[in-house]
Amino acid sequence: MNTVTELSPLFEYDKTVRLFHPVFCGIDEAGRGPLAGDVYAAAVILEDGVVIEGLNDSKKLTEKKREELFDEIVSKAKSYCIATATVEEIEQLNILQAALLAMKRAVDGLDAAPGYALVDGNKFPPITIEGETVVKGDGTSASIAAASVLAKVSRDRYMKEAAEKYPQWQFERHKGYGTKLHYEMLDKYGPSPIHRMSFLKKYYAAKQK
Repeated sequence: MNTVTELSPLFEYDKTVRLFHPVFCGIDEAGRGPLAGDVYAAAVILEDGVVIEGLNDSKKLTEKKREELFDEIVSKAKSYCIATATVEEIEQLNILQAALLAMKRAVDGLDAAPGYALVDGNKFPPITIEGETVVKGDGTSASIAAASVLAKVSRDRYMKEAAEKYPQWQFERHKGYGTKLHYEMLDKYGPSPIHRMSFLKKYYAAKQK
C-alpha cells in the first residue's frame, strides 16, 4: 500500500503543517493575468490521510487532468469554496486587490472553520485567521494545489460560457489571455463587455501613435 510520502511531497508538506495547525486551508487564485473576465479564487481544507493522486500545480496539468482532479477534490475535501471578484471590482480596486478580495470570499464561504491559512504567492488576503504566504505554493502544498485546480477549472468553465455569449472574441480558445489570436479579435471587434479596460490602455495608446 502506498503511503502519502511515496505519493507526493505536496502531501508530506501538508502533513508537517498539520503538526502545528490541525485544520488549515490552502488558498489560490486564477485569472490575474488575462485581459478579460472575472478573477477566481478557491479555498480548500483537506483532512489528514486524504490522498489525491497526480495533484500538482494546475499550470503543470493538462486540461483533461484538471477536470478529473476537480471532481476528486470536490468529493474528498473536508470543505471547499470557489469565489470571484468581478471585472467591475478589478477596474475599481486593481487586479491585486480584487484577487485578494476573491480569496477572502473563498475563505468566508468555507463551511468548516480553518485555524490557519496557506496562501499561494507573497500577498496575504484580508482574512480574520492567521496564516502565511508560500511562494510557488501550488507546487509545494497539496491544499494550495487543490485550490489552484478548483480556481483554474472554474475560471476556464466561466470563460467557455462567456464564449457562448460573446462568440466573436473566441474566449474558449485563449481564456482571455493576451494571445496573438485575442489581440487580432480585439483589433477586429473592439473590446467586449467583459474586457478589463485598464489592461488594454497601453495597447490602445500604442496603436494611436
